[in-house]
Amino acid sequence: MSALEELITKAKALQADGHTPGQISDELGLSMETVTWLLTQQKGMEAPKDVHIDWTAIGSHGTLLGDMAMMMLKRFLYLEGAVGVHSAGEEPDTVVGIALSGIPLATLIAAEEGLKLAVYLPAKHSRSETPTGSLSGTFSTITGQRCIIIDDVVTTGTTLAEAIAFLRRHGAVPMAVWSLFDKQGVREIDGVPVRSLFAISRLG
Repeated sequence: MSALEELITKAKALQADGHTPGQISDELGLSMETVTWLLTQQKGMEAPKDVHIDWTAIGSHGTLLGDMAMMMLKRFLYLEGAVGVHSAGEEPDTVVGIALSGIPLATLIAAEEGLKLAVYLPAKHSRSETPTGSLSGTFSTITGQRCIIIDDVVTTGTTLAEAIAFLRRHGAVPMAVWSLFDKQGVREIDGVPVRSLFAISRLG
């Protein structure tokens, strides 16, 4: 079975288990356009140009996941001297994890730094007729908080732009976005600096 056939099988299995296309997009680290193609494969429609990142070997192991979170913390907060994070000496108050894969990373970073933890649920996870993003009521509120946003993969930047707008509407200050992988070469989104451990580049 080819890598593409495996992705099609995975996408359809997730759909059969009740996942929304948005959730499948997050699970596989692919754009919504790519997920739609995997699920429908319309005749005459070429596969979108995308890159699949499978970091299951790390994400499924608590110790390795912790190591990745600490790498983010060391790279973006300690070694950079908080460049692009602190403003006029201000420290972050809250770490916001983007559901789903940003949550464990955000939890580990918040615990290490003694910060509050908030969880953002993107609109693409909503099953309502008019999908909107929301904040989980189980975790910290964000009003008046200086926030670092954590996600695993920057695919198109749409979810992060949505989260940044949500935080600002609710009185929070997004200070930076941290991710493991960047598939678009994004440096900033709506004025918020984006820092990624690994940049994925397509040649040709």
